[in-house]
Amino acid sequence: MLLTACVHAPSVDGVSGTSPAPNATWTPPAAAPRDTARAAAPAAIPSDIGQRIQSLTLGDIVDLALRNNPATRISWENARAAAAAYGSRKGAYFPTIDGEITGTRLKTVATQGRAAVQQTTYGGSLTLTYLLLDFGGRSGNVEAAKQALIAADWTHNATIQSVVLQVEGAYFDYMATKALLAAQRTTVEEARTNLAAARERHRVGLGTIADELQAKTALSQAQLDAETTEGTLQTARGALAVSMGLPANLPYDISQPAGSPPLSIVADSVDTLIARALQSRPDLAAAEADSAQARADVSAARAARLPSLQLTGTGARTYLKSLPNGGNSYTVSLGLSIPIFAGFSRAYNQMLAESQAQAAAARLDQVRQQVIFDVFSSYHTLLTATRRVSTADDLLASAQESEQVALARYRAGVGTVLDLLAAQSALASARAQQVQARWIWQTAMAQLAHDTGVLDVHGGSRLRLAPAPTDTTSQR
Repeated sequence: MLLTACVHAPSVDGVSGTSPAPNATWTPPAAAPRDTARAAAPAAIPSDIGQRIQSLTLGDIVDLALRNNPATRISWENARAAAAAYGSRKGAYFPTIDGEITGTRLKTVATQGRAAVQQTTYGGSLTLTYLLLDFGGRSGNVEAAKQALIAADWTHNATIQSVVLQVEGAYFDYMATKALLAAQRTTVEEARTNLAAARERHRVGLGTIADELQAKTALSQAQLDAETTEGTLQTARGALAVSMGLPANLPYDISQPAGSPPLSIVADSVDTLIARALQSRPDLAAAEADSAQARADVSAARAARLPSLQLTGTGARTYLKSLPNGGNSYTVSLGLSIPIFAGFSRAYNQMLAESQAQAAAARLDQVRQQVIFDVFSSYHTLLTATRRVSTADDLLASAQESEQVALARYRAGVGTVLDLLAAQSALASARAQQVQARWIWQTAMAQLAHDTGVLDVHGGSRLRLAPAPTDTTSQR
């Protein structure tokens, strides 16, 4: 009891191994091992991309993300580990051969009239063991490892598509914020022009001080919106760098695309896309492999309750003083192992494997239903985004005409400053909605490609596209 009372947490390099109390933090030793060099090491940037770091394209961004993102490295190493495990399990189809070399020096004690004996023996031996028959246990284990490898490979493919979608989303968000800032700066210039006009009208007696103050307020509001968007742009810039596996403060820039991509719709119906997703989605294929692995585990667990037939052979050559040239010996045995009782553990292992197989089958059904919903949802989201682009274009055109009319009326002295400010506020809102609608459409297109399982490693897809009709409300 006294010894037990003296037991306390072991120390780590002279420092207590735990904190002194639940509400206290643990203080590490001065020389606590930390991989700070690796943590501070910047992500690798290929030389060809480094030369154009100030004008990266979407393809460059996706390439950097797939190279540097830890998720892709984790899934790849998991697949490599599964491949090694599969190769190890396949070794059960081959015999096991082990060698042994021994040397023995023997000396006995002289007792009861017997003289002491000294003897030296040495030699080598080979042992061969081969499983002839086990009623499916070996094949079940090999099949389980094979399906685990297939699942790991499909999971790696799914991880790649998820990383591509993630970095594309960050890219579209950055470009949308950048375009929104440009639109807001245009609004600032228009508000500044209006303020100058209001001051001039007030100076010559055609306007009031209230008109000038309202124009000044509109300018301040436009500047505030632009300044807020500038901060949001820097945040989006850092998020895009992180999605590429690079430091958020890395100096880089994105090349401006040459014009907006043509507005298009998916040529296939939602049912066709769902059928394609059921064939192409890597996460669904991984779930199918997981289910097959669980069924193979059932076979292995069932075989563990059945007899197994094994061949064992040993060959040796022994040298000693009385046999200087050595002598050969061997044994060959054929054994039938019959499992009789192990505390019901084998039966419970089979029940465990069967329950896990049922759970894997249920997870497969769940993933299949989720795939169908993902495609259905992203398809209709894309249709809505397409209609929004057309509507936003019409809204911007109408707002521009309204603003021009209001400005002309104000300059002619027949319109009020309130009418002009209202028209310009509507124009600024229309510009923002038009910018957002275009990039939301591109994000929806990438999401549909991901959910269908056709998003490739370059950020593109194999979706069949067609020009968007003028009236997108008829699209189903």
